[in-house]
Amino acid sequence: MKRLLPLILALLALPLQAQTDSRLQAMQTRDAARGWEAVGRINMDGVGFCTGTLIAPDRVLTAAHCLFDRRTGQRIAAPQLEFLAGWRSGRAEAIRAVRRVVIWPGFDFAAGADMGNVPTDIALLELDRPIRTTGIRPFDVSPQPPARGQFVAVISYGRGRAEAPSIQETCQVLDQRQNGVSVFSCDIDFGSSGAPVFAVQNDRLRIVSVISARAEGTGRPISLGMQLGSRIDALQEVLDGDRGAAPSGLPQGARSSARFLRP
Repeated sequence: MKRLLPLILALLALPLQAQTDSRLQAMQTRDAARGWEAVGRINMDGVGFCTGTLIAPDRVLTAAHCLFDRRTGQRIAAPQLEFLAGWRSGRAEAIRAVRRVVIWPGFDFAAGADMGNVPTDIALLELDRPIRTTGIRPFDVSPQPPARGQFVAVISYGRGRAEAPSIQETCQVLDQRQNGVSVFSCDIDFGSSGAPVFAVQNDRLRIVSVISARAEGTGRPISLGMQLGSRIDALQEVLDGDRGAAPSGLPQGARSSARFLRP
């Protein structure tokens, strides 16, 4: 954990931009959630849940650590995962099982609270059947990270709000670090892992990052994601090539999760 202290101190020194951030708002009605149905909840074999987003009719983008049982460090098998698109008040716009999973090769769950995991904390799920419901439109992913100071939005599920998505319409990019970590002022909690970070680029709303962790002990919301670059395209190619999951070389037996970082 000592490796985190310099980062936490650096985050505390960032300008207090979060004062203009909007509050989390639960989208408990159909009208409130309209247009966001591609964001859903990923159920993880009874051990928890994460947030995921359709980026194609049969592909869901999320965080790699969501595919592990944090109590044992073991990988959760693809058939034990379930995606609930637009999950709200006990109903989903579509429910699909997961057929295959691909994780970015550099991710190492067993490393625990290691900042080196954040840029690689990316996974794609291939659903057993495409979701082609008219009201559910997958979101585009941008390889271009948002600039420091730019406003972004996050849609997520979380602890205490697992039954409906919440939106933070305005939070900010506090920093884009050279190690590939994006720092946001967005308010997230357990379950928000894998949540999409949206920014307007070329007059279109695009996913520009995925929530990986929250920095605790800072006195204000600070969440961490990654600069996506070309990684999503590379993971898509693995699935398109029908080669199965990418080799990850992940050691087993992790005892903790890197998702909540404390100085």
